[in-house]
Amino acid sequence: MDEIQASFGQFGLSDPLIRAIEEVGYEAPTPIQLKTIPLLLEGRDVIGQAQTGTGKTAAFALPILEQLNPRRKEVQALVLTPTRELGIQVAEAMYSYGKHLGVRVLPVYGGQSIGKQIHRLESGVQVVVGTPGRIMDHLRRGTLDFSNLRFIVLDEADEMLRMGFIEDVEWILSNAPEERQTALFSATIPAEVRRIADRYLKDPVMVEIEHRTMTVPTIDQRYVMVSEAQKVGALANVLETQTAPGEAVLIFARTKTGTADLAEKLQARGYAAEAMHGDMNQVQRENVVRRLRSGQLEIVVATDVAARGWDVDRIGMVVNYDIPYDTESYVHRIGRTGRAGRTGKALLFVTPRQKRMLRDIERYTGQRIEPVKVPSPADVAARRTQIFKERILKTLEEEDLELYLNLVEELVEESGYDISEIAAAAARLARGDKPLEVVIEPAPEEVSQTEEGMVRLFIHAGRQAGVRPADIVGAIANEAGVPGRAIGAIDIYNHFSFVDIPAQYLDRVLERMDGVTIRSQKADIRVATPKDQKGVPPQRDFKSRGKRFNPRGRKKPPRRE
Repeated sequence: MDEIQASFGQFGLSDPLIRAIEEVGYEAPTPIQLKTIPLLLEGRDVIGQAQTGTGKTAAFALPILEQLNPRRKEVQALVLTPTRELGIQVAEAMYSYGKHLGVRVLPVYGGQSIGKQIHRLESGVQVVVGTPGRIMDHLRRGTLDFSNLRFIVLDEADEMLRMGFIEDVEWILSNAPEERQTALFSATIPAEVRRIADRYLKDPVMVEIEHRTMTVPTIDQRYVMVSEAQKVGALANVLETQTAPGEAVLIFARTKTGTADLAEKLQARGYAAEAMHGDMNQVQRENVVRRLRSGQLEIVVATDVAARGWDVDRIGMVVNYDIPYDTESYVHRIGRTGRAGRTGKALLFVTPRQKRMLRDIERYTGQRIEPVKVPSPADVAARRTQIFKERILKTLEEEDLELYLNLVEELVEESGYDISEIAAAAARLARGDKPLEVVIEPAPEEVSQTEEGMVRLFIHAGRQAGVRPADIVGAIANEAGVPGRAIGAIDIYNHFSFVDIPAQYLDRVLERMDGVTIRSQKADIRVATPKDQKGVPPQRDFKSRGKRFNPRGRKKPPRRE
């Protein structure tokens, strides 16, 4: 099967799943997905040997979701993971894929309130993703019912072996129904993992994705640690300080909409940037490449599929604005620079939640990716000054300036200003709308308005009821299935609170939160009105995506001398 021509449509998945895949931004299945999805849809047990970052979550999640019955509230699928971080990641992915099916997914792991997990299980979920220890706790308590279980996935089985969970995994498998479908995924297949497969899987098909250590010696690889909200500003500073005049930059984003949005933001900052994605026809793509080669474009923002099969020598830097879905894609991406024996630069943007993927990429390439700091406003100003000086010196060396020398001499005589002051004024005019200094934009936590794409909700419960930001996040995440990281700003006052959620979740939150209590008080959640917020000062108690948390909701009093 030709991987380049492959699509998710060829698997016969239902329209709600295809729609979710498109919204996530996947353009073509990875090798593990191409081999595994048809087998799982056929009902076969599977052993998948593939590295982390090859797209294996979708490889098992999509066929499971396709075959679940979302109208039944019993647990029908179980995914075992070695760590809570991976469990949360898998649960969020499965929720994203199954959101148009109405599937409810619950991550369970140690360190989280088991009472809340029991409440969610009682309210009905179809998919449970969890660590072995906490799954065993629920089975022993009788709060997790396996009687309707149809699918089990062992994700990263070799890691579970390394962490000492194999006996727990066997105990869980022995308590599961015999009539089920089982998939096991592991980067390596040691003897103990093979024994588990032989004992608990029925006539499994072995799917192996070749792992080759890929090296890219001519490319200087670096990464920066940034939050999602910091990415655009960080990218702008990188483009100003790390690129040479005349070099082209290729930026990779995960989704089609992401390429278009980022290209527009760069254009607004004065860059000659264009998007290139899978919805563009061949003529449109070739036009973008032609303009990049000729120097009419500085920057192309592309998806992996759109950038296949084209070669532009003048690409001096590749920026992974979004970390790739699989490690092999990373190598293909950065291979667009450093061509024809030249050196190239590759920069990877990593959010705090993506450290694991960074380590996987380093293992795959066999090279360490060095951390660097995001260039500061002072760095940008210094770079602008350096380039401006070089332009002035080049003009002095190459241009006939006699007319302008006469003009300056006349201005000195007529105005009484010093020649250095006149030169400074001319330099300021020459800079136009791009001064040497950098205007520092407000930090995200300083912006009090509701963010674009978010809806503010009013909650009739506040500080007097003991409400904390964690209570609000937990209630919305558990009752409405909204990923915690998607929840925006939270403002808590004495008798009420505000919370920002993505607009796409509004109907579900209002429906599922009807009658819900927070801290034993009925929340009465509704869309906030201007009247609700009139006269209320901005007060960011908490921002679920890494913002500051001020438990008292007010500024500290000034220190007395």
